[in-house]
Amino acid sequence: DNINKDLNKDINKDNRGRKQNKMDIQPPKGTRDFPPSQMRQRSWLFSNFHKVSKSLGFSEYDCPVLESSELYIRKAGEEVTEQLYNFVDKGGRHVSLRPEMTPSLARVVMGTKPTMPIKWYAVPQCWRYERTTRGRRREHYQWNMDVWGVEGVEAEAEVLVGMVMFMENVGLGPEDVGIKINSREVLREVTEELGIPKEKFAPVCVLVDKLEKVPIEAIQNDLDELGIEKGTVEKLLEVLGSESIDQLSTFVGPESKAVSDLRQLFSLLSSYGVSDWVQFDGSVVRGLSYYTGVVFEAFDREGKLRAIAGGGRYDGLMETFGGERTPAVGFGFGDAVIVELLKDKGLLPDFTKGEVDYCVAGLEGVNADVTGVVKELREIGKSVDLVLEKRKMKWVFKHADRIGARYVVLVGGKEADNGCVSVKDMETGEQTEVKIEDVKIKAVE
Repeated sequence: DNINKDLNKDINKDNRGRKQNKMDIQPPKGTRDFPPSQMRQRSWLFSNFHKVSKSLGFSEYDCPVLESSELYIRKAGEEVTEQLYNFVDKGGRHVSLRPEMTPSLARVVMGTKPTMPIKWYAVPQCWRYERTTRGRRREHYQWNMDVWGVEGVEAEAEVLVGMVMFMENVGLGPEDVGIKINSREVLREVTEELGIPKEKFAPVCVLVDKLEKVPIEAIQNDLDELGIEKGTVEKLLEVLGSESIDQLSTFVGPESKAVSDLRQLFSLLSSYGVSDWVQFDGSVVRGLSYYTGVVFEAFDREGKLRAIAGGGRYDGLMETFGGERTPAVGFGFGDAVIVELLKDKGLLPDFTKGEVDYCVAGLEGVNADVTGVVKELREIGKSVDLVLEKRKMKWVFKHADRIGARYVVLVGGKEADNGCVSVKDMETGEQTEVKIEDVKIKAVE
C-alpha cells in the first residue's frame, strides 16, 4: 500500500509539472495493439495453427500467462532466464510472465497425470525482455505442438510433419523454408569421450549455441568457469561442422544411438513425402538447456529473417521439476517471423475489410421493420451489421464497402410502401426489390 501511495504521489507530481503534455498513446516498447484489420490477420494465422493441430489429432490446452519464476530459472546460462518479465507480487511470491510454454506444460502434466501418450497443442502469448528487431518483439504468440510418452523418433516426425503442413497450407514451399535437424545426443556422446562431466553438458550446449553469433573468445570466461579447455570446444565445433550424417558418424561411430535415430527420422520424413523440406545440419544445438536428443530449426531459405520455429526432444525436463523422466518432444512457432516472411512472399490475404454478409440500414432510422429484417437474417446464421443511426444512402454504401459487406439491405422509402426492401449485391452492383416476408428465403438461396 505504501508503495502504491508513493507511486501515485510521483505520478501526480509529474502530471502537475506537465499538464499540457498529452499521454503517450503508443503501446509499451516491443508490444503491439490489434485493431480490427490486425486482429483479422491474427485470427487467420491462428486458424491455420488450429487446423493443422486438429488434423493431426492434437488436443488444445492453456495455462496462466503468470507463472512462478521458479519454473524458468535454471542454472545453465540461458538467455531466457536473463529476459524474464519478473516481479514479486503483493503476497511476496516471485512470479514471471511466461517466456515460453514448455515448462507450464510440464507443470500441468505433473499435476493432472494424463494417460500417456498425449498430443497437446496451444497458442499462448509469451513475454521476453529482449532487443526488438524485425520479427522479434517483447511479446509474441507462439504455436506449440508437443508429444509426450513416446520414446521413438516417430514423435519428432509427427510434429515436423505438422510444421510442414502449416507451411503448405499458407502457400509456402520447400524453396522458401527449410528445416535443419541435428541431435544433441551426438554432442553428449562426444563430451563423454572428451571427459566433460555429465552435469556440465547442458551449460556447454548453451554456450556452444552462442558461437553461431559470437566468436569463441566472447565466451572464454564462461568456459573457464566451467573448467572447459578451448581445445575441447574446438573439437565440439569440429563435430558441429559435420555436413552429413555419415560424416557425423565418424566422430561417434556407426553404432551410435544418436546417429541411428537421425537416420530413422529422415527415413520416416521421406515416407511422409517431406524430404525436400528437411536437411541435416550439425551446427543446430538450440539455446535451451533442457533439450536432450533431436533438435530442429525452421529457417527462411533467403536468410533474411531469424529462425521461424524451433524445437526438439526434452526427455529430462520433468526430472528438473522433481518428477519422473518422461519422453517428450515439441516445438515453438512464433507469430511474428512467419508474418514477415508471408509479407515478403506476397502470401498474406487482404485483411483491410471484414467479412459481413449483410449491412442493413433504415432510411428513416431504426424501427420495427428494420429490426424485423435484422432478426430474420441473424436467425439463419447470417452476419448482419445494423446501421444504428439515420444515414444518407451514399454513406451507407461507403460504410458497407468499408466493412466488406456482400449485400446492403435498405428498409424504407417507396419500396416500403409495397411491403418490400431494396437489396444491393455489392460485388455485382445488381439491386432488386424483395418482399419483407421473403428476405429470409432469399438469403438462404
